[in-house]
Amino acid sequence: MIAESVERDRVRLLELLKELSFENRKVTLTSGKESDFYIDCKRTALTAEGHFLIGRLLFAEIRRHTPEVRAVGGLTLGADPLVSAVSLTSYLAGQPIGAFIVRKEPKGHGTDQWIEGAYAVKEGASVAIVEDVVTSGGSTLKAIERAQLHGFKVSRAYALVDRLEGGRAAVEGKGYPLSALYTRKDFF
Repeated sequence: MIAESVERDRVRLLELLKELSFENRKVTLTSGKESDFYIDCKRTALTAEGHFLIGRLLFAEIRRHTPEVRAVGGLTLGADPLVSAVSLTSYLAGQPIGAFIVRKEPKGHGTDQWIEGAYAVKEGASVAIVEDVVTSGGSTLKAIERAQLHGFKVSRAYALVDRLEGGRAAVEGKGYPLSALYTRKDFF
């Protein structure tokens, strides 16, 4: 029953991503590379249904691969709704895991912190890093580095979409397994 439910959710989330987030046009990516397609996962993640499905699917993946994880985080802004969805879903499932957001630069005032929400996660805790779309792996690696500098133990990285453009190899080359719900092949 659970496997059927997860597969149904996976099919429906892909439908939403294709409908709301996928564009077949030329764009310049964060990495600076040009691409002939674009996937803006926030368009899906910020809908009620998309948020719900992302939370369920990523939480299931985290529990399957890294049950020791006590918090989930990622680089703002792409990871923000994913982190929220996973943390909320974990609470509703009776297995709460914390959430944190990694800033692109330190807060310029007050505590000058790089990570929001870290106060609720114990130093040395096992964490998962989430990403909306992996291209070069740069954002994922930056989030991993900041989480480690804060004293967290990064267990694994998770993405909604792997563009299959070297990001997985870059992340895994640094010793962190990466799981993606979908790859570019799912969109063509």
